[in-house]
Order: sequence, then structure tokens, then C-alpha cells
Amino acid sequence: MKLNELRPAKGATKGRKRVGRGQGSGWGHTAGKGEKGQKARSGGAPHKWFEGGQMPLIRRVPKMGFHSPNRVEYQVVNLSDLRRFDAGSEVTIGTLLEAKLVRKKTVPVKILAKGEIDRALKITVHAASEAAKQKIEAAGGSVDVLGTGK
Repeated sequence: MKLNELRPAKGATKGRKRVGRGQGSGWGHTAGKGEKGQKARSGGAPHKWFEGGQMPLIRRVPKMGFHSPNRVEYQVVNLSDLRRFDAGSEVTIGTLLEAKLVRKKTVPVKILAKGEIDRALKITVHAASEAAKQKIEAAGGSVDVLGTGK
């Protein structure tokens, strides 16, 4: 048996209904579309969200919100992820890439304070939360913030 030889079991499928093929079939003449009107014409149904001429929902509801075109998306690294580095080592974008903690060199990196750190590390990244900076400095490390360049 091959994939191209697979067929549904006998009686499992139903043939399609052919309409508009003579009065004797029971589905001739108007072919189930009723008499005249927009819905009887070819390509004649209004779009799904048409509300019969009343002001549509999308126009009744006020505009809200705003998405800044200058928003910076960061790759996030948590403090708990930095445990894999030895005490006294330098943590840069390159070392984070090698450790597979970040995926792209072009997207800025931010350190967040989730988890604990117990070793002194010299960290150079684009951004770090205040809580993360405090935890790193309390462990004897330092944080250099590069900024995003925007």
C-alpha cells in the first residue's frame, strides 16, 4: 500500500450536490438561491461584517492606543542564566551568543533580575534593570551599559 493509493472506505464519502441542472432534480431553476436580489446574483453576497447599513462596530467604537515606531525590543537574559559563567569572567554580547543565551548579534540585550547571582562578573550589555544592577554589584561584579543607539 502506498500513500497515493489510499482511498476512503466505501460509503464513507457523499457525492457533491449538482444544482441548476434541470427541474427534475429538484434543484434546478434558481438552484437554492431563491428569487431575485443581491444574494441571488453571482458574486453577490455582502461581506461577512456587513451589518445591513447600520454603523458598523469598528466605526462605532472609539480609536484607542498607540504603538511607538521607535520601541526597542530586547533579547532578555536573566541573572539565573549567568550562573554558567565562571567568577571574574567578562560577559559580553559575543560570550552570550557562544553560550546560546541570545540568538542574534543585531538585537539589543537586556539583563533582568530574575534569579540570584553568587559570583563577580564584568557584564557589558545594551541595558540592565535597576534590580539586576544592584544584585550584580552586591555580588562584587560590574555592569557596563552600552545603550541602544536610538
